[in-house]
Parts: sequence; C-alpha cells; structure tokens
Amino acid sequence: MPAMRRIARVRVVTGALALALSAFAFAKPPGEAPGAEGLTGQLLVATPRMSDPRFARAVIYMVRHDASGALGLVVNRPFKEVSIADLLGRLGLPHQGVSGSMRLHYGGPVEPGRVFVLHTADYRAEGTRVVAGGIAITGPEVVLRAIGAGAGPRRALLVLSYSGWGPGQLEREIQDGAWVSVPADPGLVFDGADDTKWERALARRKIEL
Repeated sequence: MPAMRRIARVRVVTGALALALSAFAFAKPPGEAPGAEGLTGQLLVATPRMSDPRFARAVIYMVRHDASGALGLVVNRPFKEVSIADLLGRLGLPHQGVSGSMRLHYGGPVEPGRVFVLHTADYRAEGTRVVAGGIAITGPEVVLRAIGAGAGPRRALLVLSYSGWGPGQLEREIQDGAWVSVPADPGLVFDGADDTKWERALARRKIEL
C-alpha cells in the first residue's frame, strides 16, 4: 500500500482533529441526544465471515460511532518502526531535543497519510479527547513531542490513516455478521502482541444462547 511505504507523505491532524476530519468530527453534532455513543470506546472485531481483505482479522478501536457514521483505528497492524524526530520533521514540526522511536500502525483505508496518536488517558494536553475506559486521542503535533521528550502518556499507539463508515453502513455490516463488538481496555489495545490480538479480542465476544 503506497501510503504505508511513503512515510514522507504523512500529514498532521491538527488540534482536536475536527478540522481535518470534519465529516467525522469528534465533538457531538448539534442536537445529538446525550449518551448516543453507539460503539464508541469499544473494539470492533472482524469475524471469519469478513469478506473484505482490508479488514481480515482486524481489531478496530472505535473513536466515534453515532447516527452520523463511525470512525475507528485498526490497532493490530504495525508495519514500520519510525524515528519520532524524523516523523515530526516530515510533518514540518519542531523536533529539537526529541528522541526515541515508535511502531507505526495501519489504521484503515481512509485518508492515507493522516496521523493519529491513541494513548492512555494519564496524559492530557490541549486538544486531547478522552474517548472511554482510560483511552484518549491527541493530535500528533502535541503528543509526539511529549513522548520524544519522555513526558508523554504511559502507553501510546501511532496510527496512519483510519477506518470510516457512513450513516447506517457499520450497522448493516454487523447485521451481516462481518463484525462483532467487544469491551476494550488499555491492556489489550496497547499491548505489543499484535499476532494474537485478534484471537484474544474475538474471545471476548458474548455467546448468545
């Protein structure tokens, strides 16, 4: 996939991410009923019935799901180790005094080149949005510098691009048996055992009698 090979083409998602992703703005739309969160904060797990090869054995953390659509980040497909300083430089951001590296994950087929940082909610900064269950998301221009300076969140996931659905699309795919939703927690989302994350996530599904 070209976006996965050409790290130089990454683009920063600024602020609270709403400007870059206006169709899936993280703030609730005007008039939305309180509590209408759908699968927000849960894991969406592909079942063996998933026919789209892009999502085979995918585990997706759902950042947003409501009547306007859904947005999530695949959390079990790392593909490249990148220097934090180099990535900041490619994003046109200051990188002096920054060190270390992170594994870059493929987040989905939408908006190749967009960069996200999903992290534990012990870290808060301008633009941070706490999603649920101790998991938050912050624009990379803020949190990457903190991570590179040793002052970032306890655990974090660097993600390139995202997965998105229009109104009603995800619901239809779930009805068709392509996905199941299961509880999410930082231990599963951020652990490095990506080869077994799908099996462990799928094992959390409820068995209906």
